[in-house]
Amino acid sequence: MTVTPDAEALRIRRLVALYGLTVFATNLAARSLDPILPEIARDFAVGMDTAALLASAFALPYALIQPFLGPVGDALGKRRVITVAAALTGTALLACALAPALGFLFLARALAGAAAGGIYPLVIATFGDRVSLAHRQVALSRISAFGMGGQIAGGILSGLVHGVVDWRGIIAGGATMVLAVWVVLWLDLRREPDQPPGRLDGAAALRRYRDIIRLPAARLLYISVAVEGVLAFGLFPYLATLLAVWGIGGPVQAGLALGAFGAAGVAYTFIARPLLTRLGLAMMLRLAGVLTGLGFSAIAVTGWSATHGGTPGLWPVVVGMFAIGLGYFGMHNSIQNGVTEVAPKARGSTVALHAFSFFIGQSLGPVLFGTALAALGAPPALIACGIGMLALGLVLSRKLGGGGADRPKA
Repeated sequence: MTVTPDAEALRIRRLVALYGLTVFATNLAARSLDPILPEIARDFAVGMDTAALLASAFALPYALIQPFLGPVGDALGKRRVITVAAALTGTALLACALAPALGFLFLARALAGAAAGGIYPLVIATFGDRVSLAHRQVALSRISAFGMGGQIAGGILSGLVHGVVDWRGIIAGGATMVLAVWVVLWLDLRREPDQPPGRLDGAAALRRYRDIIRLPAARLLYISVAVEGVLAFGLFPYLATLLAVWGIGGPVQAGLALGAFGAAGVAYTFIARPLLTRLGLAMMLRLAGVLTGLGFSAIAVTGWSATHGGTPGLWPVVVGMFAIGLGYFGMHNSIQNGVTEVAPKARGSTVALHAFSFFIGQSLGPVLFGTALAALGAPPALIACGIGMLALGLVLSRKLGGGGADRPKA
């Protein structure tokens, strides 16, 4: 049966709305913690470096679960696994809100990260299965926008309600959103059931992973996304503390700056098609590297000025975070789109390795940035991140940029 262009567009919009809502809620719940980490540190009487590890406590299990969930999604049905993962994520986040001690909070946060690992990567794989390559990068950019909308809501709302609602209430609000999305996913699965579950073959899964890793394109993409995760996200847990040290603000201002990063993701969805059409993939990746480099530099200069008697204000940080976000999304979306075509017959496993690499990078990011912060100070650490992202954009522009195959159809 031939699908008309209008019917295809309607089907893609429905997929984007359903799964966009899912990643929105998950990201809101995950990122709402960043502006309130200083409050958690005070509540449990620990240092900020210890509280910052709560970001890694979510990201590391998210990464480590991927090699298992990829084959599970391929065998049992991606939509079915996404639905179960949403229920488990919401439940674990409720446990975070009720944590009686810091150790329990770390454990519940780790369980939430492991459960959430079954959502976004399998959403990407689902779009690889259900959306043609000509429309996929734009569709995935819209999913990213929903995810970043969640970051905007998580960062800004967390900062704004801080003081009225404590950190437990903020986490509980995010958990409630995730559980509400689970109900929507469950109803959708009842309306249109997934394919009957297949047999999960562990040996075959290992062979698939071996075959994927042997592909040079896969190795390039996985290494790149891990480096991207380290460089782009190491700053996030420390931003509120840095703003306080610089005399620029606290959780509210940090929420606004983190929201600017997310707003860049939304903005990218509107310019992705024109950029790809007019510039091509290679030039867009170079531009992404330049933007992230400039963004980190703007924040570094702000910090240097504030510690040398200047009064730079919050806006250079907000603009810097927006530039970092715009460059990051251009780069990440291109890597993500490439991953969906590495091994089309095993997209669940392929995207699982992608997510594994990305979140290993994200979990190491706060640790490495904190080490650089202690050894070098904030401005040099930020400049190092900017140089790293610029170099990554230039490398990817050479490796991924092609003649015209990268340009989407109008």
